[in-house]
Parts: sequence; structure tokens; C-alpha cells
Amino acid sequence: MKSTKKLDIDKVLGEIFKEYRLKNNLTQERIAEKLGISVKYISRIENGTGGVKVETLVNYMNILCISPNVIFDKLIVNENLRPQLQLSKKAGELSKDKVEFIISIIDLLEKI
Repeated sequence: MKSTKKLDIDKVLGEIFKEYRLKNNLTQERIAEKLGISVKYISRIENGTGGVKVETLVNYMNILCISPNVIFDKLIVNENLRPQLQLSKKAGELSKDKVEFIISIIDLLEKI
């Protein structure tokens, strides 16, 4: 299995963070303020030249409403995990009511 390098991860995260920051109409200054980090660090993250601490990653995801499947879709290469990731991705595109319905179906399936 191919190993994912830190530089590749940093690049992917930077692209995603920039995309979602722009979708949310936020400047680098505003997201830096919300995250409590410097604008310079935001710039480095978005350019893929600065690593992201787990705390920053989680806060970015919460502030910009980035689902884990968005990040993992570009980083997970293990084919055994792809179906679970695909299910999560499809569920993320549904309304909350439909997701809750699917969860109830899964709960029923687990009892069989």
C-alpha cells in the first residue's frame, strides 16, 4: 500500500481549507481571528507549506463545516476503507432527516 507523505497531506489540507474559507466568504484575517492563530500561519497552511496541529484541524473543520469525509476522500488510499468513505460521503449530501432514516435502517440491519 502506498504511504501518504506529510507534504501531500499538508497540500491537500491547505487546498480544502482555502476552498471552504472562500465558500464561507471569509478572509484569511477573519479565519485567523476565529482560530486564534496568525494570518501568516493561515497563509502557510493554505499554501501547503505549514503543518496543521490536530487542534487546528478540528477547529477549522468545525468553523468551516468541513465533514471528515471531505478530507479523507483525498487522503485515504486503502481500498478496504473506500466503501465506508463513499457511504459517509453520500450520507453527507443528504438532508438531516434522510441521514437519520438511514441510521435507523443500519440500526435494524445490525439486529439481524
